[in-house]
Amino acid sequence: MSLEILRQAERLASAGEPFVLVTVVWRRGPSSGRQGAKAIIRRDGTVRGWLGGACAQPTVVQEALAALGDGRPRLLFLGPPDEAGGEHRRGMTMVPMACESEGAMEVYLEPMIPAPRVVAIGRSPAVDALARLADGLGWRAVVVDDGGDPADHPGVPRVETSLDLAALDVDEHTFVVVGTQGHYDPEALQAALATPAGYVGLIASEKRTAAIFAFLRSRGVSDEALARVRAPAGLDLGNIEHAEMAVSILAQLVELKALAGIAAGVTVEAPATAVDPVCGMTVEIAGARYSTEHGGTTRYFCAPGCMRAFEETPDRFPGSDERRDR
Repeated sequence: MSLEILRQAERLASAGEPFVLVTVVWRRGPSSGRQGAKAIIRRDGTVRGWLGGACAQPTVVQEALAALGDGRPRLLFLGPPDEAGGEHRRGMTMVPMACESEGAMEVYLEPMIPAPRVVAIGRSPAVDALARLADGLGWRAVVVDDGGDPADHPGVPRVETSLDLAALDVDEHTFVVVGTQGHYDPEALQAALATPAGYVGLIASEKRTAAIFAFLRSRGVSDEALARVRAPAGLDLGNIEHAEMAVSILAQLVELKALAGIAAGVTVEAPATAVDPVCGMTVEIAGARYSTEHGGTTRYFCAPGCMRAFEETPDRFPGSDERRDR
């Protein structure tokens, strides 16, 4: 099973799809999880592989999606509350399990985030140099040259000839740099601003930037949208050559990746969840098997024992309509 999970992980990584590789690093019985067991959690919360019982899985999924969102790995402890303390647990995310499960697990969540993506628009030495430098850094780089020819960009790993940036799935973790340098500047910048890109940079002097902005304002582009543009793109190093300009832009992107978190994580599609009012565990609403109506509100439970305890004495569990929609 673990070998097949690793094969699936390799396929997803090759396709540039983000996911979390989950490994059970320790367990104490009785627990359905097994030490060394692996699973994959994708950005929509779907699971491939075995994580353990119904109580553990929704919480692991939620933590995995959080790891995809911020790009940071996590070590989870899932077990009885009296085991959730202690100096040796420092640095772990503690998830007390107070329901019918008597076992415990430690689970490592390793987010697999695709390399940062740079979309460079234009036909210029600076654009081509930026794409080659980003590619050499292990980032994903594409040059977009509206109506151009890939032959005009020697050595560039990938060239697109349409300004349809939606087809490139540009998101808030993408860096977009406009380097058209007098050729279709307004169209390229407007296309970039129509995306949720976390960075939009313009290679232009202050005078040309002002002219481009004035034209776009006359076409209905708001000042709020134009405020997203960093112009001139890159670190201010004065009058430098095209290749050096590309280095200054890439240096700025690396800085933003490190400090501002752009490209650090991915957008996730977390399923709606609720909190079991008895034990406090996370329950995925869509697949919940145990639920009951009380006071005009549906309560969801991780196990039949929790639902039975609630139905016997519902007034013991206030705030039981809490949801955890991310």
